[in-house]
Amino acid sequence: MDNTIWRVGTTYIPVHHVEGSAKWYKSNLGADVMYQDEKKAIINFANQSFFLVKASEKATANFEDSDGNVHFSMTFEVDGLVALENLHQQFNESGIKIGPIEDRGHAGRNFIFYDPSGNKFDIWSELSPDFKEKYGINNEYL
Repeated sequence: MDNTIWRVGTTYIPVHHVEGSAKWYKSNLGADVMYQDEKKAIINFANQSFFLVKASEKATANFEDSDGNVHFSMTFEVDGLVALENLHQQFNESGIKIGPIEDRGHAGRNFIFYDPSGNKFDIWSELSPDFKEKYGINNEYL
């Protein structure tokens, strides 16, 4: 028997308002809304399925690290610095709460953004080489 975990199938994100959050993820992140009711929405984007689950007004996917800093729970990837800069500008123009593009001392650059429920997420400019190979993504098209 092969006990290898092959992929993350679904990620659950706490939200305060399901309908508004589903619309926000669709319009700002290009999500496809697959199902929605008053307690949850199932959306697909970034090659994954997400459940937006109605949660208390205080709940977020964020956590406090050992230094007391509020940390994001997930990093999304784009293919290259130009794509990162373009997305940062697009988010800024759309009024999404974002942080500056940062050099964190490793390959690529990052920035953070927040959804309407206060969930903090990260964007990284380095798309996984294995992912690029699997899906035939080539930088020369960017």
